Amino acid sequence: MSTTAIINAHVVPIEGTPFDGTVLLRDGKIAELGPDVETPADAHVVDAAGKWLLPGFIDAHVHLGMHPEGEVGSTSDVNEMTDPVTAGVRAIDAVDPYDPGFDEALAGGITTVNVNPGSGNPIGGLAVAIHTFGHYIDDMVLRFPSGLKSALGENPKRVYGDKKQTPSTRLGTAMVIRKAFMDAQNYMGKADENGRDPKLEALAMVLRREIPWRQHAHRADDIATAIRIAEEFGYELVLDHGTEAHLLADVIAEKNIPVLIGPLFTTKSKVELRGRSIANPGKLAAAGVEISIITDHPVIPINFLVHQATLAIKEGLDPETALRSITINPARVLGLADRMGSLEVGKDADVVLWSGDPLDVMQRALNVWIGGREVFHYDDEARAGVVADRNAHLS
Repeated sequence: MSTTAIINAHVVPIEGTPFDGTVLLRDGKIAELGPDVETPADAHVVDAAGKWLLPGFIDAHVHLGMHPEGEVGSTSDVNEMTDPVTAGVRAIDAVDPYDPGFDEALAGGITTVNVNPGSGNPIGGLAVAIHTFGHYIDDMVLRFPSGLKSALGENPKRVYGDKKQTPSTRLGTAMVIRKAFMDAQNYMGKADENGRDPKLEALAMVLRREIPWRQHAHRADDIATAIRIAEEFGYELVLDHGTEAHLLADVIAEKNIPVLIGPLFTTKSKVELRGRSIANPGKLAAAGVEISIITDHPVIPINFLVHQATLAIKEGLDPETALRSITINPARVLGLADRMGSLEVGKDADVVLWSGDPLDVMQRALNVWIGGREVFHYDDEARAGVVADRNAHLS
């Protein structure tokens, strides 16, 4: 039985009051935590010396491993833009666990990500939630599929408008999505008769509410369309990006729709981003909307996730909600809140020791554990992060 005792830590459990004390990691889980926890004689002891211990951060919208930084065009596997409806393609089939972005994620205290297909198609494909350390992608998977990606707005209009085919307008994009769901409704219950279809099987999972519909939408009118179609077909809706979601915050809050907001650091590179502001997360949270902050890596480097939260605080987001937006809130969206997102007995031992408050840009992640294994540490002398050997078990 492998046990690590992290002692003398300032523990921020997210769900609960911070305390100074000990967290025990045993066999990949959080075994015990509190101010008066005794250290087992056989435990590997890590003296935090007052440093901050938090759950690993979660980025619920990235293209990590599918779209390496600096690579464009045919070198990217993020969009299968040969058909407006590619519901059957799977992000898991294109994730390279040796993408340098995974090391950057660990340096940013991020232990879990949700990898999405891109937004070139009205219906883009199936997402996968994974840990950020490993050598074999199937062993890194936490939930697959974790959602079905769809896009409204300028991206599919541009892609298929340039090809002189449907959809070239917002009207056409909505029609394509509705038609796909109608086809799936006709297909459901008849797969044995007609043979299985990966596209329609994926859509059927959404209609059965087995996975959420991950709707890329920036403009307020696109968000209204997303809500309208979701209510027509009765599926679980998650809004990704939500640049103008604050304009419909009352409606979104009333309908209890989570918003994955971001990326927040980019320029307003297209018309539908003209409402982008780091103040928007605070506006949504104040209206009662559950928010998660995202990087959309590589749009924003993944290790900047916490910095987006920090600057959102500067513009009105309260600090407690900021931390929840990169921990328990995205865990809930991904259907993983029973395993991660907070420090609680029985949850996965995905924890990060920080030099201080992670919302202070001068602090850094010092040690990262995933499943109780230390996978990253910061070397003070070298002034560099050190990632554990992904293939150590093979030697």
